[in-house]
Amino acid sequence: MIITDTHTHLYSEAFDEDRKETVQKAIDLGVERFFIPAIDSTYTERMLSLEKDFPGHMFLMSGLHPTHVKENYESELLHIEEMLEKHTYYAIGEIGIDLYWEKKFLKEQQDAFRQQIQLAKKKKLPIVIHCRDAFDEVFEILEEEKGEDLRGVFHCFTGTLNQAKTAISYNLKLGIGGVVTFKNGKIDTFLNEIDLDDIVLETDSPYLAPTPYRGKRNESAYIVNVLERLADIHGVTNEHIALKTTENSKEVFGV
Repeated sequence: MIITDTHTHLYSEAFDEDRKETVQKAIDLGVERFFIPAIDSTYTERMLSLEKDFPGHMFLMSGLHPTHVKENYESELLHIEEMLEKHTYYAIGEIGIDLYWEKKFLKEQQDAFRQQIQLAKKKKLPIVIHCRDAFDEVFEILEEEKGEDLRGVFHCFTGTLNQAKTAISYNLKLGIGGVVTFKNGKIDTFLNEIDLDDIVLETDSPYLAPTPYRGKRNESAYIVNVLERLADIHGVTNEHIALKTTENSKEVFGV
């Protein structure tokens, strides 16, 4: 049983004390594929080191996280373009709009999101979207950019059934993580209405640990808890979820 974690920040400082052990623990449970989203240029070297340390398991993305879009965002976008010329990346992400923390840089976030979508199309890469308190703003830009050349993952999906259907209409898979195990997560009430063809698994570690680890550091091994909850919701086996979501990840990322 091969499990794919489509979103994990294993290069994060949160894993500096036990990174090797944490990755091996996940691999031992069948999590063999880890897709690694970017935050900004300050993490580039950490990401490259992670890939080097675990050959065949780590698949890197390049991108500028919306909460890190500041006055210097144009230079960050230039760094992304430069890295795409030097190294193999499997997606542009994570990108999007986040209005939870502040709205000061909304226009810059919108511009950075739009530019990165267009870069992904140019490079024939998928996108991985971060959206927090910004469904309308994200959908507005996706509506502008929709087309056969747009594909990817709506990471950490926490919206409504209608928002899920809207995201899927833009050729996006829903990234389902720890929130599906929360008592107040709400997405568990309608995920049985979403075809498994439209779902991938993720942890977003070290963030958003699933029950029973909620509030603690998340890690890729805990994707098993997400998988089991999704299997329960859809009334299928754990093996079926692992196989289907890994197939879906291959469809999105091309590997």
